[in-house]
Amino acid sequence: MGTGPAGRMRRLALAEWGTVFPDVWRRLRGAGVRAVPLTLASCAGILLLQLVQHSDGVSDWVERLGGVYATLPWWLALLRTPLSLFVPDPSLPIWGLVVQVVVVFGIAETTLGARRTLGVALLATIAGTCFARWSVWDGGTLLGLAPQALDVRDTGPSAAVVALGVYAACRYRAWCTAVAIGVAMVVEVVWVTNLAGYEHLAGVAAVLALAGAEGAWRGSLAR
Repeated sequence: MGTGPAGRMRRLALAEWGTVFPDVWRRLRGAGVRAVPLTLASCAGILLLQLVQHSDGVSDWVERLGGVYATLPWWLALLRTPLSLFVPDPSLPIWGLVVQVVVVFGIAETTLGARRTLGVALLATIAGTCFARWSVWDGGTLLGLAPQALDVRDTGPSAAVVALGVYAACRYRAWCTAVAIGVAMVVEVVWVTNLAGYEHLAGVAAVLALAGAEGAWRGSLAR
C-alpha cells in the first residue's frame, strides 16, 4: 500500500473500517432496501415533517406533536421525544441532514440492527433532553450558556447521528474514528457555544457508557 502519507491513510482506513463496510455491503446485496427500513422511514419522516412545518394551516401540528423544550413537563417531553427525533431544524439545509441520516443510520442499521439503532438514537436524544433540563435548572452558569440559549426547540436527529457514529465505531473497535468524533464535538462546543453542541456531547457520553457496560458484560460472560 506504500509507505508515504497516502499509504498510511489507506492502512488506517482499512484498520478502522475494513470489516464494517464489507458487512454493510453484504447486507445490502442480500436484502437491498429491505435491509434499511428504519433508515428509509426516518428519511421519509424528516422530509414529510419539513414539508408540514413549512405549510400554512398545519405547521402547528409539528410543534404540538414533536416540539420538545427543556421547560416542558417531563411526561409531555417524553411523549413527544420519538417524533422529535425526526423533526428537523427549519433553519438548516434539509438535504444535508438527510444525507447524514442515510449514511450513519444506514451503516448502523445494517450492522447493529434496526431495534438497536433506534434504541441508541433514542438514548442519545433523551440524554440531550436531560442535559437541557439540567442546564435550565443550573441557569446555564456553569457552561456559560445564556438563558435565551436554553429556551429553544430541542428536536432533530443530529445528536442521534453523532451518537450512532461513536457507538458503531466502538462496536467495531474503530477507536480513531470514535475519538475523532468526540474531539469534533468538543471543538464544536468551544467554537460555537450553544445548547445543541452540549447535547451532542451528552449523547456521546451516554452511548460511551452503554458501550462500556456492554463490553464489561461480554467480558464477564467470557470469563
